[in-house]
Amino acid sequence: MRLIAVSILAMLIATIVGLGTTWTTARRGVEVGTLTIGAWTARPRTGTSDIDPYSRASIARSGELPVGSGDGVTFLATKDDKGRALNGNCDVTVSGVTPAARFWTLTVYDMKGGLVANTLQRYGFTSQEVVRASDGSFVLHVSPRARAGNWLPTGGIDRYTLALRLYDTPVGVATRSQKDAPMPSVSTVGCP
Repeated sequence: MRLIAVSILAMLIATIVGLGTTWTTARRGVEVGTLTIGAWTARPRTGTSDIDPYSRASIARSGELPVGSGDGVTFLATKDDKGRALNGNCDVTVSGVTPAARFWTLTVYDMKGGLVANTLQRYGFTSQEVVRASDGSFVLHVSPRARAGNWLPTGGIDRYTLALRLYDTPVGVATRSQKDAPMPSVSTVGCP
């Protein structure tokens, strides 16, 4: 009788641990096949048949449609270059240049993957809209208060994610460093 009770308890503990780690992995993802450059992180294999099972589970859970590898790659930033979480009450700048791409978009999302609500209904910029300096670089302000130039409102939410999608780009699985793909810097410049 004791053997049966111990076996049932062991199976119950194994089931709880297994389901818990599976849920956590599908929710947060893992570093398998992840490309990190500065504050930006991408999973270039997500839109391919070589997708790892953890990314596949994460996509199935979220319902998102990944950018195909022949079409481009998506980089996400939830922290600035110094590792501080992006706070919707702070002023953040995204500045520099992007890797070579035919077209790109930069969008602000809440932590659940939805667009950040704001009265201007301004959710992102494209490579064709952003105002650039003569050298091709740009400065984009992400903050709760209006700023001159390229500005994306945060609506004052606690945390958010920046998504930089590069379309028709050579950046992908073989990319390894900032030298291969010059990513814009993400800096918190002021926080009340």
